[in-house]
Amino acid sequence: MKRQSLVKLPPALAQPRSSGNARYLLGVDGGATKTLAAVLDLDARVLHLAHGGPSNQDAVGPRAAVAALLQTADEAIERAGIDQDALGGAVLAIAGVDTAAVVRQVDVARRDGWIVVNDVVGAWATATGAGPGVAAISGTGSNVFGVGSDGRPWQAGGWGHLLGDQGSGYWLGVESIRAALRDRDASGPPTALSDAAQAFFNAPSVEALAAQVYSRPLTKGEIAAFATETNRLADAGDAVARELYERGARELGMQIAAVIRETGLGSIAEGPASFPVGLIGSAFKAGAVFVEPLSREVHEVAPDAVVSVVAMAPVGGSLLLAARACGCGERIATAELSGLIDVALQARA
Repeated sequence: MKRQSLVKLPPALAQPRSSGNARYLLGVDGGATKTLAAVLDLDARVLHLAHGGPSNQDAVGPRAAVAALLQTADEAIERAGIDQDALGGAVLAIAGVDTAAVVRQVDVARRDGWIVVNDVVGAWATATGAGPGVAAISGTGSNVFGVGSDGRPWQAGGWGHLLGDQGSGYWLGVESIRAALRDRDASGPPTALSDAAQAFFNAPSVEALAAQVYSRPLTKGEIAAFATETNRLADAGDAVARELYERGARELGMQIAAVIRETGLGSIAEGPASFPVGLIGSAFKAGAVFVEPLSREVHEVAPDAVVSVVAMAPVGGSLLLAARACGCGERIATAELSGLIDVALQARA
């Protein structure tokens, strides 16, 4: 089978300018529930934020998604007190299976070089500072994306809850309910997940919960939310819950290994021995019970990889990509940008 990367970097990001003197950058993080836009003033070291509605075209359609993206971006630009022409770079990272329709509409509405990328590209920039490395995303769903030293991109996973999402909150929730059902029919070991599932979903019995999954049906988000109970019980020592995190780490670890291999990051001849593997998403709030086995999986294929949970908000990745595109990548460090975002978010809270 001939394989090509499922997600590619736009030319402006794959071959960015070597230097630039832009002052203002725009970054947008668009998702299924909300949109966050930020204008960064590189001279004053100030961030201007704006919040908007959902902009995932899979959830609201491309027309509504673009409207939310542009409205939120325009509000951030207005808060910065500038015109669009003052922007040195603009990157919109949006969730969705296929962003082509959104790209076309943004190109028509903004003819000044605004760049639209899949949110996995924004996550990679957030995790790596837009440099060689890997982002492993595990929230409601899961996805892995990375870029090698030579700019070679690769994505693994991201096939949705029916065909993929291994190691995600949804996967953990479903597998936890399955474990409870196996406990019920004595085909699997006893687990506290059984009682926890009944209580969490307000079901009179585990078998009633099974019927509820099919008849309502339960949403992805509702099932993924049960992973918090899986985490609680794993921390309390439930063997089945802990094994689910081990299995989730193996599944997600295989995808990370594929990205490392296909980008050349795992080859001493092609990439640095040490590179970041950033963990992004709510599933990693589980802490050591998930992060430690996943780190072991990564270190089996890349012993010198630096695995860590990413603290910076995803909109930071869009800003770093905007800086990369206009040749200003050296003018803002990831740690400083993360701090500016935190200050701006707290001010709006």
